[in-house]
Amino acid sequence: MWRAMTLLFTLNAFSAHAGSINPEEKVRPPAVAGAFYPAGPSELAKMIDQFLAQANIPAVKDFVALVSPHAGYIYSGPVAAHSYALLKGRKVERVVVIAPSHYEAFDFASVYDGEAYATPLGQIPVDHEFASRLVSLNHNIKFSDRGHALTAGRGEHALEVQLPFLQRTLGASFKLVPIVMGDQSYDLCRALGVSLVKLIHGPETLIIASSDLSHYHPYDEAAKMDHKTLRAIEEWDYLSMSRNFGNRVWEACGGGPIIAAMIAAERLGANQAKVLRYANSGDVTGDRSRVVGYGAVAFMKPASQAGLTDESFSLSRQEKEQLLQIARRSVETAVKEGKLYQCSAAGLDALMQERGAFVTLTRKGQLRGCIGNVAAMQPLCHTVRDVAVLAAVRDRRFSRVTPQELGELEYEVSVLSPLRRVGDIRQIRVGRHGLMIKKGDYEGLLLPQLAVEQHWDRNTFLEQTCRKAGLPPDAWRDEETDIFVFSALVFGEHRAEQSVMPDQIRIPKPTGWPVPPRQGSPSPSAWLF
Repeated sequence: MWRAMTLLFTLNAFSAHAGSINPEEKVRPPAVAGAFYPAGPSELAKMIDQFLAQANIPAVKDFVALVSPHAGYIYSGPVAAHSYALLKGRKVERVVVIAPSHYEAFDFASVYDGEAYATPLGQIPVDHEFASRLVSLNHNIKFSDRGHALTAGRGEHALEVQLPFLQRTLGASFKLVPIVMGDQSYDLCRALGVSLVKLIHGPETLIIASSDLSHYHPYDEAAKMDHKTLRAIEEWDYLSMSRNFGNRVWEACGGGPIIAAMIAAERLGANQAKVLRYANSGDVTGDRSRVVGYGAVAFMKPASQAGLTDESFSLSRQEKEQLLQIARRSVETAVKEGKLYQCSAAGLDALMQERGAFVTLTRKGQLRGCIGNVAAMQPLCHTVRDVAVLAAVRDRRFSRVTPQELGELEYEVSVLSPLRRVGDIRQIRVGRHGLMIKKGDYEGLLLPQLAVEQHWDRNTFLEQTCRKAGLPPDAWRDEETDIFVFSALVFGEHRAEQSVMPDQIRIPKPTGWPVPPRQGSPSPSAWLF
């Protein structure tokens, strides 16, 4: 009853202040006005203006996309305002809003097939010309009301709550391209991001990714997880982010929209991210038992050209020795006792950073096992522990390491930087960069040491990485192929400058992470996200 009255009040308020809806037009009415934000136009405008007035406006230039949360305004509005404050005085003709689907799952990106979206502040027309061209570019992008339509008085809020902020900052001069992702697989994110780039030709088009961060963890745990996610965004490793979202290592209900926006922004020349604001619901309510995280982020073009990979990461001699000790003890504990070694990195903060890593085992100068994890899924010390064991007992090229061999093994660790996509192969530096080739489900990775050992030039390195992925050697030239680079910090128990080809690469491949539907009408606690 309360929900029906809220919706009725919303529609009446909209009709009174924005004019009647043309019955011949398909207009998406407000679904969460009076719940997530005020239904009265004056009250709504006043609230947003207060948020904007209190937001700090950082020195951010040449941004092409923003991330904004989508919870009830009393919770996430102050954070969202830090993104929207950047729009003051900017001329924008078109806004592409990419949102997740909280209520239903479907296997495509749904572009609203109606004429307009409505809020208590008025109607925003859909840019049908742009939307039609977008839909024509990829079969995974479709005109539909899935994720948009109201069903039994219930409707998706993640896209809608962005619109009043846009109306207060841009006025009535822009058109909308409303997109809801029913699936958040990497392939769909890529398809959407790449398709958008083909249609965006200047700063008059803005992309908004709608997303909250972690959901319903204790305050300190949530803040820790959210800052890992935000750091990964700043490191621009969206491929590892996609895997970590899919495997629930990190959380962002709009992770797919964020990744799609990053893929598009990158191809538009923006490869830097700036976190504008972070907070969670506990900062508002004082209840720190179960909070939801919110972040505002800008994706911008760099002021100057920088290296593709982060080469600032380093380890002290003590940290390297500790990792080598963890690798050795992990293998010995697994082989002798069949147990997982309980490692410690107390006092060594660098070993608690999420990093991908490989461990190589050699015996009498010969390869005995090599397995790695590319994605930064867990603290470095745990990654080294786990892949060391896998190299000893799961490398299918060799029999399991026996107790008799343990004293003869030598260990080498390669710690990987975040992955960065290459737009121009001339950016690849042989001897410094490792390569990862990805085309659909085909993936292959080679460490940077190998190219030096084999005396490969850049093209040969690319061809060999394609072969490693099970692709034709010239697949790197295909526009559907992505080339990622990384650097590696390599150290071992021996001084010989040798490297090996890791034929066993453990890369989790999630199928996507559509947000599970919520049952029933939203309660006030649902406004948190």
